[in-house]
This record gives sequence, structure tokens and C-alpha cells, in this order.
Amino acid sequence: MKITPLELCGLMLIELDVHADARGFFTERFKLERFQQYGLPTEFVQDNHSRSLPCVLRGLHYQVDPAQGKLVGVIRGRIWDVAVDVRPDSETYGRSYNVELNDANGRLLWIPAGFAHGFCVLGDEAADVLYKVDNYYNPEGDKGIFWADADLSIPWPISSPFVSDKDRQLGSFAEYNAVQQCFVNSTLTPRTHAADSAV
Repeated sequence: MKITPLELCGLMLIELDVHADARGFFTERFKLERFQQYGLPTEFVQDNHSRSLPCVLRGLHYQVDPAQGKLVGVIRGRIWDVAVDVRPDSETYGRSYNVELNDANGRLLWIPAGFAHGFCVLGDEAADVLYKVDNYYNPEGDKGIFWADADLSIPWPISSPFVSDKDRQLGSFAEYNAVQQCFVNSTLTPRTHAADSAV
């Protein structure tokens, strides 16, 4: 497998060696030594499998308490996968990375904690997404950002997607940013001036 660190720090594209012949194909989806070599997680707590129909869009989701990283791949169909950097202290805060994952191109995307994730189904076939996570799901920490937020300008390749009521009601990136700034400001320690300490 080939592992490539991407321009958004922490994201990694994993390209599998797919050995195909007239019978089908074989590929290795996980290899301990290669994951260790690139600092990828080697202990996952859960495998998740979702099926989405054509034109379905899911996202943008992230989790807190605990934060959760995902190793995303597709075992049937095609998706346009999106990761958005939502780490306020990151140089690429607010930027997104987009890639097609499908059942033939042998690509996986590692999305660490600190990114919001979403995808839409491409083509006329349902897509089966298989992903590993490095922390358990916590409904209380399940958060999200509206998929079509204008400030994020994500180039979704489908129009009029089928989106859940929950995802349609997610907040904006501006609202997310305001919450992050309030958190940062509330944790700042007031500076003591030399003149004050001399009184």
C-alpha cells in the first residue's frame, strides 16, 4: 500500500495494491507495520458499515467527548468523500479535502479527530461505506456543520441531494467558529501587569 500525507495536516490517503484477474481481486486493507511507519492508529475500537442510496448526502459530522478519528473506505459503489479541518489552531482551519472513494480504486482516507466528515453517493448504485473508528460513538458528543455552508464552499458534485432532517438543521460554520472563539476566550488567563503587582 502507498500512504500519502495530504496538505491538510493529519489527513492521509491510503492507496491499496489491488490484485485483479478474471476471478475478481484481492487487496490488503490494513497492515500493522505500514500504519505504524506513518503514525496511523493501529488500534481501532469499532467497525461501522453504512449503506446509502443514490444521491444521498451525509454530513458534515464530527464528535467530541471523546473526539473520534475515522478510516473510511468503500466496498460497493462510489462516494465523494469530504473532510473539513475544524481545528481552530490549525493553519488550514476551514479548508476541505475532497476525493472519490469507490469499490475499485483501492483508496482509503484517514480522517483524524478535529475534522468534520461527510460524503455523497455518486452514480446510480447504492454505496456501502466501511469505516473504522478509534473511539466509541457518544450520542451526547455527536455534532455537525451544515453541508452546504457558503463559507466552506465545498464543491459537492451532485445537485438536490437527499439529506436527513437532522443534517438539514445543522448549524453554520460561522456559528461553530463563534463557539470556538468563546471557548478560547473563556480559558484565557488575565495578564498581570507589572504596575498592578507593584501596588
